[in-house]
Amino acid sequence: MRQVTKFKLCGICFNIAAFLIICAGRHILTGTLEFSNIKVAAHMRYGGVYTGKYFGTDGFRGEAGITITAEQAFRCGRVLGWYFGLNMGKRCRAVIGKDTRLSSYMLEYALAAGFTASGGDAYILHVTTTPSVSYITRCDGFDLGIMISASHNGYSDNGIKLFNSQGEKLAGGVISLIEKYLDGDLQPFGGDIPFSNGKNVGRTVDYLSGRNRYTGHLISLSTCSYKGFRVGLDGANGSAFSLARSVFDALGAKTYLIGGEPDGTNINGGVGSTHIEALQKLVLENSLDLGFAFDGDADRCIAVDSRGEVITGDEILYICADYLKKRGELNRNTIVCTKMSNGGLIKSLKNLGIDCEVCDVGDGNVCRAMQQSGAVLGGERSGHIVFSKYESTGDGLVTAIMVMEAMIAQNCTLYELLKGYKPLTQINSNIPCGDKALAMRGAEDLALKLSEQLCVRMVVRPSGTERLIRVMAEGESGDNCALACKTLSDKILSNCSRY
Repeated sequence: MRQVTKFKLCGICFNIAAFLIICAGRHILTGTLEFSNIKVAAHMRYGGVYTGKYFGTDGFRGEAGITITAEQAFRCGRVLGWYFGLNMGKRCRAVIGKDTRLSSYMLEYALAAGFTASGGDAYILHVTTTPSVSYITRCDGFDLGIMISASHNGYSDNGIKLFNSQGEKLAGGVISLIEKYLDGDLQPFGGDIPFSNGKNVGRTVDYLSGRNRYTGHLISLSTCSYKGFRVGLDGANGSAFSLARSVFDALGAKTYLIGGEPDGTNINGGVGSTHIEALQKLVLENSLDLGFAFDGDADRCIAVDSRGEVITGDEILYICADYLKKRGELNRNTIVCTKMSNGGLIKSLKNLGIDCEVCDVGDGNVCRAMQQSGAVLGGERSGHIVFSKYESTGDGLVTAIMVMEAMIAQNCTLYELLKGYKPLTQINSNIPCGDKALAMRGAEDLALKLSEQLCVRMVVRPSGTERLIRVMAEGESGDNCALACKTLSDKILSNCSRY
């Protein structure tokens, strides 16, 4: 029998299995809701993703040309080519993809130059999605995969995401070596990494065939025809700008596309999963059945139903968990979600006989918790959804295909599939800041105080991918959530203006 802790706030007794504090300037999670069926992943307290001077929760990310430069990309390539090649006594191969940012070309060429200078062969996918790099790395036997993207960030930012041979996020030990080399610490390498020469110099290979194979993989996943469905697609002027439409057209849908004209500077600009209002307008103005919005590198997916209502990652998890359970394919009747997921998701799934294992934020943590628990489905409210049967990372296009299957197979609209889902009020705020540590001063204590006073669950944490502090308040009372979120946000803003 699962042990449940009981405590009393505001005169009401709550059953809690996830009242967690991640402190020391990191994350705070407080709870006043009935989470009696939560099984908390052991690594949640400390987080499972390596973060250092350059690499955050989702790779090396920052302003291109300033925080992340061509020289740094070259040096990353040098370490990776050496570590997976000469260090292991072989000639290594990496597959490299990029999104549509102007700076992606600069970083792609620099990475490939560094990698080949260390003796590795670089296979170039050109503009493609992050999940496709993971998929091709795993299926085509590459030693590692490299994606150049800053995901949902604006065009002026960029980043480097790394995958191991299984298509999973690269382990912290290798990333630590990269950071040491970036800082000029050559001790772990026994001196500077040697340049290859003669026949040992690496080469670059055009690998469009890999991207085409991934497209075929996506089409093969669907067990249903989309004929007769009118579907809106938002490519975010990013990696999915042509791929998404190709897949949905091939499956028979009548597609309507926005965010499909990248110019290097408009990725995520007023479109995509972080600007869902553009897709809502498209769906309503054209009387579409539904729509899907992706982010810059298409590892996220947010949907819109025929009424223009937003279907976040939480609702997608509910729909897919219910569908997989009905088919007998939801292992242990358990899914993985994060502490940012709506408490209503956990309660609603409990009513279906489905448990939720809660982990820290980040698709890397979600994947790790899924591996440990045996769950086949996991994800985040932001739209990172992982179907372990098909992928080893979040894939926005796979998510869209799975939602379509659940809808068509059950002959229901998205609205009908969500009749049993009862979300709690949740208010979020993102506060821009320069120094995250200074911005967080006193925020943890205030979050705890507000949680107790207002009977809300609060999360306050520095973003792992942007210069932001994220605040979330959740509870039964919308007014209390709004007050708690504003009060804590004002405190953080005051910190930012003071220092």
